[in-house]
Amino acid sequence: MRVIGIAGWSGAGKTTLIVRLIPILRQRGLSVSTLKHAHHAFDVDRPGKDSFAHREAGASEVLVASANRWALLHELREEEEPKLADHLRRLSPVDIVLVEGFKRDQHNKIEINRAANNKPFLWLEDQSIMALVSDVEEGLPAHLPHVGLDEIEAIADLSLRLAPTLDETLMRLSVHA
Repeated sequence: MRVIGIAGWSGAGKTTLIVRLIPILRQRGLSVSTLKHAHHAFDVDRPGKDSFAHREAGASEVLVASANRWALLHELREEEEPKLADHLRRLSPVDIVLVEGFKRDQHNKIEINRAANNKPFLWLEDQSIMALVSDVEEGLPAHLPHVGLDEIEAIADLSLRLAPTLDETLMRLSVHA
């Protein structure tokens, strides 16, 4: 299992890029999982659903299962937010995990930066950025590979080339914890 992050400011197009990248990786015969960080409270179940009622009643975990899928909801209650490494260890084995967000963690990442956002590049202060995806063409660093926002095949190539194994990623995260 290999791990690569897709990092960037809000509005840069991280989710759009991942949604375009997954089918390309799947066409290449790879199994893909994603791990996304949310910066706010979120719900995947809705009021009126049994899982919501179970969680609201105080259950620590609610597992919802059907013939088509299952989902495990874990309510943190008084627990500290788990680290990226904790989440990676929970995933079932696949060929590659695309991590969206977690931009402050020190795992290998590809930065996406859109000129219209008018935000600074993360690579300037983050040595775990291994490549850039951007519509900016001037002032990019020579030491980092870079491709355009619509070069999905090239982004897939970079993702596979720059994604270390899960063990290497976990070791790097533990060193920088």
